Amino acid sequence: MPPHLSADRPAAQPPGRGPVDALISQARRLKGEVDAVRRDAQSDGPDPQERWQRALCDLALHQLNDLDEHLAQLRDGPPPVPTAPEALPPAEAEPPAPHGGSLLSRVGSAEWNLLTDEAGWSGELYRILGRAPGTPPLTLDELPTVVFEEDRPKLTAMVTDCLVDARPIDGEFRVVRPDGQVRTVHMMGEPVLDADGSTASMWAVLRDVSELRRSQRVVSETRDSLQCHRQRAQTEHRLAVELQEAVLPPWRGSLRLPHRGPKTLDLAAHYLPSSTSALIGGDWYDALELSDGETLLSVGDLTGHGVAVASGMATLLGAVRGMAMAGTQPGQLMGWLNQLLDATVQPALGSAVCCRYRPGTRTLVWAQAGHPAPLLFRKGTGRRLHAPAGVLLGATTGAAYEQAEETLQPGDLLLLHTDGLVSGHSGTEAVDRLLDLAPRLGEARTAQDCVRAVVEECGEADRQDDACVLVARVAS
Repeated sequence: MPPHLSADRPAAQPPGRGPVDALISQARRLKGEVDAVRRDAQSDGPDPQERWQRALCDLALHQLNDLDEHLAQLRDGPPPVPTAPEALPPAEAEPPAPHGGSLLSRVGSAEWNLLTDEAGWSGELYRILGRAPGTPPLTLDELPTVVFEEDRPKLTAMVTDCLVDARPIDGEFRVVRPDGQVRTVHMMGEPVLDADGSTASMWAVLRDVSELRRSQRVVSETRDSLQCHRQRAQTEHRLAVELQEAVLPPWRGSLRLPHRGPKTLDLAAHYLPSSTSALIGGDWYDALELSDGETLLSVGDLTGHGVAVASGMATLLGAVRGMAMAGTQPGQLMGWLNQLLDATVQPALGSAVCCRYRPGTRTLVWAQAGHPAPLLFRKGTGRRLHAPAGVLLGATTGAAYEQAEETLQPGDLLLLHTDGLVSGHSGTEAVDRLLDLAPRLGEARTAQDCVRAVVEECGEADRQDDACVLVARVAS
């Protein structure tokens, strides 16, 4: 048998391994040593001491297996145990751990003599079952009276198999103590045969595993909860993506409008999702040819993420399209959008830019609600359009929004975008980064080339937030 670990000579930790790995190695080494002692013990000998030794070795192996499992969970990082788990059903209620919350369990022993109908219990078994030490131990016929009603068939089957078929006992059941507390007990035992091969008695070791099973149940429930949360998040993400793709123009290249006359604008757009969040934001872009020959251009952002925000974005975009088709001018359109958000059940904030382009005069009429102003690029230089007054949508009741007009020239390039387009930059710094692209955009042949240049400059990786960019080039 290998030598036992000495208290003053602990096993050396493997080089480069942490303290938990070292504990796992020691636990597994100890399991091997206990198993060697177990193999040396005579399980069917006449000496009761040897039978107890074998039983206690079996129990020690169970405990070491549990310890090995928990140490592995500690090393691998199991889900956090909630501080306030859901209340257990009344039948499952259990008292605090007998060792201040420790998973270490009480161990008792018993032997029932079938010839004399006598029983012998250890003192710890009395404490496990909550019985006074002076009371007589329960016989095998009386034992089911303290077992939880639903578990009695299980105990009866184990005892019957042991006594009739000489099978070892290894199973769990719940007992109800005299004070009404329910404890989970793990029972291991074997029959003791006489010289004729008949069962003379049965011995067993009973271990109170209530706190261990409670811990395992909480961990399992936590894992199930995390799995449900993960699946729910994946479902919400899929719904939000499907909703976004159903509402936004289905363009990932040049935006093609059903022009009835000569092509007046070369359009392209791109949506850049966040790389740090699995949830879809409320950013949108849109281009719509109106019945009077004008073109609607809009970008916006509704605060938040998820299905609810994607649904709100769809509502706003639908309202923009409907009002624009009805001939509503950008300033008034923003005012009604603000009223719409103000009237929603769940408060929300949003920003937007709405433009109507009149191809006959090459005039851009636009309004904004707390949103970055469009950028105008002309002949290799760029500038930000002077923004008319307008507060965030949903910020205040009855807000008024001004309009501005800008006369465009053939070859001009208009860039609309949402916040967060330039990853890691915001405000004036972000705008300056975009304006620095003026020479490169001036050399681009199409709006799609311009969008590609913007995306390359701003980057699609490591984005903190969603963003949209819409480019419109005025035809000559």
